[in-house]
Amino acid sequence: MHGAAPGGAHGIVHETAERGMRKPEVWLRGERVEGIGTALQPVAHALLQAMEDVEHAVSGLEADELWVKPGGAASVGFHLCHLAGSLDRLTTYARGEQLSGEQLAALRAEQEPGASADELVAQVRAAVERALDQLRATADAELDEPREVGRGRLPSSVRGLLYHAGEHTTRHAGQAITTAAVMRGLMRGLVHGLAS
Repeated sequence: MHGAAPGGAHGIVHETAERGMRKPEVWLRGERVEGIGTALQPVAHALLQAMEDVEHAVSGLEADELWVKPGGAASVGFHLCHLAGSLDRLTTYARGEQLSGEQLAALRAEQEPGASADELVAQVRAAVERALDQLRATADAELDEPREVGRGRLPSSVRGLLYHAGEHTTRHAGQAITTAAVMRGLMRGLVHGLAS
């Protein structure tokens, strides 16, 4: 697992906890994600980076800490549920399908507390793996095919949906990281205050 290394150039270098070595972010490793076309490599890199960041961010947080809304902000747990659910929904639209009843029920349940860090990370990992499989199955010739989004059937394309899936995933991974850091700070302050 990787975390932001102090002094890294714009946060693009991560420190490997096991060895204390610095490791660049996924997009700077010079590696292609196998089976994914050139046009979708940035999406794959974004998804893989989000997965690494999420795994590190929630490490050590207890279930109750995952669901606290510091200052009224969304909880870490919500961001991870929403990340996984929205990734599933966006890739569904990219396939030219509309959402199922199960997906709509999952959307309504995203703010319900209870899942542990391991359960949330497993949900995110599964959603990222399914998305990567879909990227592998998406031919370049399909990228500009029109797609409709939501009940309003708003216009987009396969490319637009998949790029947004990568962007939206990184947005919520970042929010989860920040909220987890706030929670750790609050918990340290509480522990410090109790020890005084």
